[in-house]
Amino acid sequence: MSVSDIDKRARQLRQQIEHHNYLYYVLDRPQIGDAEYDRLFNELKLLEEQHPELRTPDSPTQRVGAEPLKEFIQVRHPQPLFSLANARNEEELRAWHVRVGKLLAERGIDPGRAALVTEPKIDGLAISLVYEEGLLSRGATRGNGEVGEDVTMNLRTIHAIPLAVRLQAGEQPPAVVEVRGEVYLPLAAFEKLNQERAAAGQPVFANPRNAAAGSVRQLDPRVAAGRPLNIWCYQVGYSEGLELDSHWQALDWLKNHGFRVNPHVKRHDSIEEALAACRAWEQRRPELDYDIDGAVVKVDDYKMQEALGIVGRDPRWAIAFKFAPSTAITRLLKIGVNVGRTGALNPYAIMEPVAVGGVTISQATLHNEDDIHRKDIRPGDWVVVQRAGDVIPQVVGPVIQKRSGKERLFRMPDRCPSCGSHTVRPEGEVVFRCPNKSCPSQIVESIKHFVSKGAMDIDGVGEKLIERLFGLGLVRNLADLYYLKREDLVGLAMSTSVNKQGKEVVHRLQETSVANMMRALDGSRKRPFHTVLFALGIRHVGSINARLLASQFRDIDALMAAGEDEISRVEGIGPVIAEAVRDFFGEPHNQEAVGRLRQAGLSFSQEKEEPGELPLAGRSFVLTGTLASLTRAEAREKIEALGGKVSGSVGKSTDLVVAGINPGSKAKKARELGKKIIGEKEFLRLIG
Repeated sequence: MSVSDIDKRARQLRQQIEHHNYLYYVLDRPQIGDAEYDRLFNELKLLEEQHPELRTPDSPTQRVGAEPLKEFIQVRHPQPLFSLANARNEEELRAWHVRVGKLLAERGIDPGRAALVTEPKIDGLAISLVYEEGLLSRGATRGNGEVGEDVTMNLRTIHAIPLAVRLQAGEQPPAVVEVRGEVYLPLAAFEKLNQERAAAGQPVFANPRNAAAGSVRQLDPRVAAGRPLNIWCYQVGYSEGLELDSHWQALDWLKNHGFRVNPHVKRHDSIEEALAACRAWEQRRPELDYDIDGAVVKVDDYKMQEALGIVGRDPRWAIAFKFAPSTAITRLLKIGVNVGRTGALNPYAIMEPVAVGGVTISQATLHNEDDIHRKDIRPGDWVVVQRAGDVIPQVVGPVIQKRSGKERLFRMPDRCPSCGSHTVRPEGEVVFRCPNKSCPSQIVESIKHFVSKGAMDIDGVGEKLIERLFGLGLVRNLADLYYLKREDLVGLAMSTSVNKQGKEVVHRLQETSVANMMRALDGSRKRPFHTVLFALGIRHVGSINARLLASQFRDIDALMAAGEDEISRVEGIGPVIAEAVRDFFGEPHNQEAVGRLRQAGLSFSQEKEEPGELPLAGRSFVLTGTLASLTRAEAREKIEALGGKVSGSVGKSTDLVVAGINPGSKAKKARELGKKIIGEKEFLRLIG
C-alpha cells in the first residue's frame, strides 16, 4: 500500500471506530461485538505505529498513552461555573418560580412565556470541556467555579467524551465551545471497584462521587482509564461562532454533535409540569444506575436568563430541587461529649457504623441536652439516622418499638471531660460550659480555629499536628505557632501503621512539609487586622463583626481600651457582642497572647475609615470576563472593602462594568445601556 492509501485507510478506521464508540457509549446501541471492535482498533494502532506521522490528536488510540503527571495545572474557566441555590420542598420551588415571574415582569418580559427545563442533578464531579475548531483542547474540574484543575489527559480516557465534535455533512465546527457535564461512576461499577480494592487490601471509596472524583484526579491517566467512568453533558458554556437562543436548543445541539445528554431531560410550559417531573425523578431514584441527589429546574430562554442575572454565586434562572435525604437505622452505642473553643460542651452520638446515602456514618451531632431529651434519645437505642442536605449526619429519633427497657436517660456531665472543672449552664442558655479558660480542649480548638480557612488560613497546620504539638508542649497557645523552630518539627513522629510485612512504620514530618508550613506561617503575618481579630476566636465575633470592629477602632489597643458601651455603639454590634469582646480582652492570658502575636509581626492596626468616606462608596460594579491578576472573588472583596457593591447583572443602577478577557453578554448589555466599561488596568488603578 502507498502512503496515501495507508492514510486513507487510517482515516476510515478512525471514523468507523468513533462511530461505534458513539453508538456504544453515547446511544447505548452497539452494532458490532467486542471482537470486531478490537480488530478495527488493533489495525489502526498498527498503522499508526508504523507511520507515526499519520497519528492525529483525535485518534481513538490517543485516549490513553500519556506519561504520569507530576502535578495538576490550575486553569481559569472561560466563564465561571456557578453553584445553584436549593429548594428543599415544593413550596420553596414554587416560591422560586414566583420570584422569577416578578423579576421578569419588572424587566418588561412576559413571565407567561418562561418555559422551564428539568434534568436530573447527577451526584458526580462537574467538569468543563473546551473544544477549539472542533477538537478537545482542555478538560478541567469545576474547582472553585473560577479556577479548576487541568485533567485533560484523564478525561480523554472516558469513551463517552468525544475527542472531536461530531459534525454534520458540510458543517464547520464553532471556533470555541465549552461543554459542561458531570462525570460519574455507575453504581454497579462502584460496587465492583470497592470489592476489588478490598480484596487488594486497599481502602474502599465512601461513595460513587468520591470514586469518580478520585479517578479523574489521578496523576496517572492509566488509572482513570482502568475505571469505567461515564458522563452526562448538561450545558453549553462559553462559545464563539455558535448562536443558540435557549438551553433546550443547546441540549439539542449537544445531542446532535456527539455528546451524551440524559434522555429524560424535559421541557415544560408550567411550574406544575416541572414539579411533576421532579417527583418522578425522586420516585425512580432507586432504579437508576447512577446517583442523583435532586433535579435541576432552569428557565429555558437565554434572554430571560440574562435578564434574571446572578445573585452572589447563584444564577436566579436555575434552582436545584433537593430530594429528601437518605435514612438508615442503627444502634446508638453511647453519647460522647467534646469541648469547643468557647468552652461549650457538645454532645455527639457514637453509633454502630451504617451506610447512609453511600457514606458510612459512625458519629453524628446531637446539638445539646434539651434536644436529646426532646427527641427522647437514649444510649442503647436503635435510632433513625439521616444525612441532612445529604451531607451532615444527624440522629432523627429513636425506634421506640425496639427498646429493651435497659436504656437510660442521658445527662450532661457535671465535670468537664477535658480538665475536670465543674461545668455550668449560664442562665438563658441551652449549652453547658467549662468555665476554665486554661482547659486543654478549649485551647486546642481555639488554635484549630485560628489556622483555619477564613481565619489565618495557614496551610500545612492541620488538626492532628495541632493536637500533637499541644500534647508535646511545643504549642500551648495561638502565639506559640510563630515561635516554632525547624528543628522542633523535622522528624517529629505523627502516626504509626503496619506494613505488608507486619512491621510497624513510624510516619514523621519531612523537611518539605516543615518548610511549607513555615512559609505559610510567615505569609499569614500579612493578614489584615480584621482577619486577625476574627482568628482570635472571640465568642460571637464572626468575620463580618470583626470587620466592623476593625473599621471603627484604629488598632487593637483602642479596642482593648474601649468599654462595653463604646463597643456596642458600633453599627451592627450589640450589647451581647460588646460584653463578649470586653470579657475576652479582660483575660490576662488573652492580653499576653495578643502581645506575643504582635511581637511575631501580625497586623493589629488599620486605617480608620467611615463607610461614607470609602472611595467606592455608593458605586455599583459588574464583573465580566476573566481577570489576569486576581480572581473574581478577590476583585469582589477589593470593591466591597472600598465601599462599593458588586451585582451579577447590568442594570440601570450599574455605575461601572469591569471587562476582563473574553467578556460575555454583560459587556454587550452595558454598551446597549450606555454604561461605562473599563479594562483590568484601569480597574487596578481604581482600587489602588
